[in-house]
Amino acid sequence: MHAGAYTGEGEEGLGPWMQGTNDWFCLTGLFSELKLAVPWGHIAVKVWGSQKNPPVLCLHGWLDNANSFDRLIPLLPQDFHYVAMDFGGHGLSSHYKPGLLYNHQNFVSEVRRVAAAFKWTRFSFMGHSFGGTVGGMFSCIFPEMVDKLILLDSMPCVLDCNETDNIVTYKRRNIEHMFQGEASQDSLRVSSMEEMMQRLLNKNSHLNKECGELLLQRGTRKMATGVVSNRDRRLSVPETCFDFLSKEMLVHFISRLQADVLLIRAKHGYYDVRQANHEKKPLLIMVDTLRTVLKERFQYVEVPGNHYVHMNDHHLVAGVVSSFLQSQPRTTSRM
Repeated sequence: MHAGAYTGEGEEGLGPWMQGTNDWFCLTGLFSELKLAVPWGHIAVKVWGSQKNPPVLCLHGWLDNANSFDRLIPLLPQDFHYVAMDFGGHGLSSHYKPGLLYNHQNFVSEVRRVAAAFKWTRFSFMGHSFGGTVGGMFSCIFPEMVDKLILLDSMPCVLDCNETDNIVTYKRRNIEHMFQGEASQDSLRVSSMEEMMQRLLNKNSHLNKECGELLLQRGTRKMATGVVSNRDRRLSVPETCFDFLSKEMLVHFISRLQADVLLIRAKHGYYDVRQANHEKKPLLIMVDTLRTVLKERFQYVEVPGNHYVHMNDHHLVAGVVSSFLQSQPRTTSRM
């Protein structure tokens, strides 16, 4: 449904590499769609609020899309400028060109392109799961650009406790997966929306149907006989999308952070599953490192809910996120 004029700044001053679309209204509030030009096509973003306000870049989880934040953002303070992007190969963003691999560093560089497109010199992050690790890595590489880092059932880096022997296997799998996809002549898999929904829920037990519908709205496109996924099939090997750090490197990276950090852990989320599988150690090490290095600049909050608590039970995290965004930054003297 068209909603008329956008409440933000429109497209003036955004530069030649931004292409705007109409502003729309849904049950989650007023937002605008933009496409940011990049060498391989475009990065699609959704925008809420005036560009005169402090920006918050919202990063979705692996295989999700920008609709992840449709329910949460309308509950957050309206004096911020929220931008939710689709990572390359996700949602409405362009796929990488044939022959190019997806990897964690490339996703971090996409964030830098978005910041350049909006001419941001400083901004904040809100990232769910994989999006939190991308935002966290960016915050370590470009610490002077990030005010606040909000991690929704996520961590700023992926700690390598048990993966050393597997890293070479992951890198090989990523390359072989790309070759297999290029050799395959399989056409796009056309399904009914009901079949697509059932597959999504089967693979994401923490996701409810209502929120699954939100993700599929942006994650599928209509064909004559049904719908197909927008997502690049090369993304189906999850380990290749992450960088793994040793404990020594973790401390070094965290010590680079200048941002205030809020980590919201869902009590029955991803790290609860890992704890059940006797893999609690990485979370404990990460939280202890953040507390030790960042001191008063780190906040840790547990909320009821599962890995998709920001979608399924968005009201449970909205107050915590709002208070953190509106709090005064804790400055650091580190350069």
